[in-house]
Amino acid sequence: DYRIWFDVRVQTDGAMFWGEPEGADPIGDGVSIRRARLAIKGQLRKDWYGELDMDLANGVLELKDAYMRYDGLRNFEFQVGNFKENFSMQRNTTSRYLQFIERPMATAFAPSRHIGVQAKFNIPVIWAAAGLFFQPVEDAEVRANVEDNNKDFGRGPGHSLTGKVVVRPLYKMKDASLHIGLAASYRTPKADMSPSKWGAVRISSRNATNINRKKYLDTGNISDVNFEMMMTAELAGHWKGLRWEAAYLADNVHIDGKAKGASTKHFYGIYAQAGYLLFGGRQHYDAGGAKYTRITPGRSWGDVELCARFDRLDLDSQGVYGGAANAWTAGLNYYVNPNIKMMLNYQ
Repeated sequence: DYRIWFDVRVQTDGAMFWGEPEGADPIGDGVSIRRARLAIKGQLRKDWYGELDMDLANGVLELKDAYMRYDGLRNFEFQVGNFKENFSMQRNTTSRYLQFIERPMATAFAPSRHIGVQAKFNIPVIWAAAGLFFQPVEDAEVRANVEDNNKDFGRGPGHSLTGKVVVRPLYKMKDASLHIGLAASYRTPKADMSPSKWGAVRISSRNATNINRKKYLDTGNISDVNFEMMMTAELAGHWKGLRWEAAYLADNVHIDGKAKGASTKHFYGIYAQAGYLLFGGRQHYDAGGAKYTRITPGRSWGDVELCARFDRLDLDSQGVYGGAANAWTAGLNYYVNPNIKMMLNYQ
C-alpha cells in the first residue's frame, strides 16, 4: 500500500530557421534543454496518491505538479494542489507522449497548472471533471507579484471555474477509441500579473519551437478585463497504429463596462493532426486521464511514426491586433524503445 518512485525526463532541442524574405527580422538558431524534470511520486497508503514535480531546464527552477489525490470513492477522484486544469486534451497530454516537439499555437487559450481543487468522475463511456482554480505557481517572480498584489493593494488571487465532459462510445473496442470532448472555463484576472498590470490579460504564442523567443502572435496586455469565457470542442481517436486529434478553442475576453471603448474581444484557434506508426506499433488511449499515452513499438528495434498537423491562431479582435497565423507541420518520430524518442519537425 506504500510506494515511492521517481520520474525523470530530459528533452534536448535544437532549431534552424531559413528562407526569410529581404528586410525581415532574423530568427536566431539555437539549442536548449527544453525540459529537465525530476518528480517524486508516491502511493501513500490505500486510496491516497501524491507527487512533487520540478523543472530545471537551462538551470532555471520552476515548480510543476505538487498535489495530493484521494481515490477511495468508486469512480471518483478528488485532487488538491498545483496541477493542470482539465480543459484541453493537447495541453493535458504529457510532453513525453506529444506527437510533435511543441503543442499547436491554438493551445495559447488552454490553461495549464494552477492551484486548485478538482473532482473527477470516470466510467468507461463517460469521463467528467470540474474544478475551482486560483493563481499559477511557477517561480519567484510570480510569487512576488501575488504577494505584492495582496499586501499593497488587498487583491485576491483571482479564480477560475473549469469543467469538462468526454463521451467515449467505442470503449469496448481493444484497438480503437473515439474521444468526444467539450469544456468551458470562466476566469477572472489572476494576481500573478505585476501590480501595475493587474486586471489585464495577455495571450501570446511562440510558433513551432521554444528556441524562437520572439512571440509574433501577441495581444499585449488587454486592460480592464472583467472576466474571460473559454471553451473548446475536441474530437480524437485511434485505430491500431493510427492516432488523430482535432479541436476548436475560443477565448471571449469581457471588458469592464465602465472602461472607455469597452467591447468583448473574441479570439480563436483550431488544429488538426494525425500520426501513423509505420512498423506495426499500437497507439493507446489513457481512459483515466482522457488523453493518449505511451505507444507499443511494433519491432524489437522500436518504431517510426509519420505525423502531419495544421493549426491556426487568430488574436485580432475589436481593436486588439495580436496577429493571426496558419502553420503546417510534418513530423517524424523514432521510438528507440518505450523510454527514448527522437523527433524531427519541419514547419
